Amino acid sequence: MPLLLLDLDNTLLPRDAAFRAWARDFLAEHRLPATDLSWLTTIDGGGYVPRSTVLGAAKRRYGLDRSMDFLLGHYRRGINSHIHCPSSHLAALNAARSAGWLIGIVSNGGTNPQLEKIRRCGLSALVDGWVISEEARYLKPDPRIFEIAAQRCGVPPTGDWTDRTWMVGDHAPADIAGAELTGLRSVWLHHGRPWSEPGYRPTLSAAGLPEAVGLILSARPAPNAASTAAAARRTATTTTAARARAEARLHGESRAGLRSETRAEPHREAHREPRPEVRPEVRRETVAEARHELRPKSRVGVAEVTPLRAPTTQGPQSAQPARPQTAQAARTTQATPAGPGTETRSGLPNASATSA
Repeated sequence: MPLLLLDLDNTLLPRDAAFRAWARDFLAEHRLPATDLSWLTTIDGGGYVPRSTVLGAAKRRYGLDRSMDFLLGHYRRGINSHIHCPSSHLAALNAARSAGWLIGIVSNGGTNPQLEKIRRCGLSALVDGWVISEEARYLKPDPRIFEIAAQRCGVPPTGDWTDRTWMVGDHAPADIAGAELTGLRSVWLHHGRPWSEPGYRPTLSAAGLPEAVGLILSARPAPNAASTAAAARRTATTTTAARARAEARLHGESRAGLRSETRAEPHREAHREPRPEVRPEVRRETVAEARHELRPKSRVGVAEVTPLRAPTTQGPQSAQPARPQTAQAARTTQATPAGPGTETRSGLPNASATSA
């Protein structure tokens, strides 16, 4: 169900009018100038200045020999005696109820004074719940106080609850900023004032509560910027999840196909013999041997003698033993003495003084 959240002072109840009525009575009882009504109205600040500040300033200004407790009690009794809910406001609440809306009150203030106003004006029978900042320990514009109000009205603050919820109030920094932060649509009661906040704006504005409720009931459920962004995030999340599932399904099918192919015909790589590892030293020896085989061989008569190689300097693994001579070459070597001063290229005595 849709939810309508309402501020209490100067939205549901004409609080400023009640304060002016109390101020006139206060000045008359203490025989003070009636012209000071504007002074008291200014320091009141629409109810947003602490009561201790307002009454303390009045006590000093007029030199009153009264305690703060006495003055505070006088103020509470006096303003509540003048507070009332206009009949046009009651009619607006009944119209919202008839249209199927849940109604809640969200108020900053002291628990006992605000609760007394709600009960004295008969609002407790017309709303589904209320939350007051002192007892909730949260102040507007904190989004948490709006969530508590929704819960007390029977609307879980989950999912798209903000798309079906409106906030109506007169104080921009508390009511309209709070709605903006929570993702709610809002109606600002301007009471003849211009909008002055550059960082945010209400969805709609109205002169009073009856007009605000009428605008809400006739408005189409077009989501605001916050709810549109939330919907976009939900859509993006859903799309990403669907893409991930599709990729996982395709990956699973490809792996299953690969397993079936492997069972039917093993891949050739599985049966390929590993290539032997050739150390660099062995490779160099092999190349040296190949080059040696290509060299021309020495001849002595009809016998062939393979020249000896000089020992290599590449370490113990690089040294190669001399190739054994054939029996015929050995006999030829013994029979033919080497000439004086003749050496092979390796520096060892040669078996013959001449080479081919």
